[in-house]
Amino acid sequence: MDLKQLTLNTVIETKKPHPCGGLRWKIVRTGADFKIRCLTCGRVVMLTPDELRKRVRRVVEEES
Repeated sequence: MDLKQLTLNTVIETKKPHPCGGLRWKIVRTGADFKIRCLTCGRVVMLTPDELRKRVRRVVEEES
């Protein structure tokens, strides 16, 4: 997974579901860390670039 295509407001799908059952997340912050928000329950999680690279299955929707 190339992190350069993960920009603000991009929707991604993770390999494992969140405890709420959601698989889709929206990127709300980029930089040294990535902050992603679950689109099912609204929970916000901060991940390092390495952690995010391991968890992403695919990009669902690019920023428009």
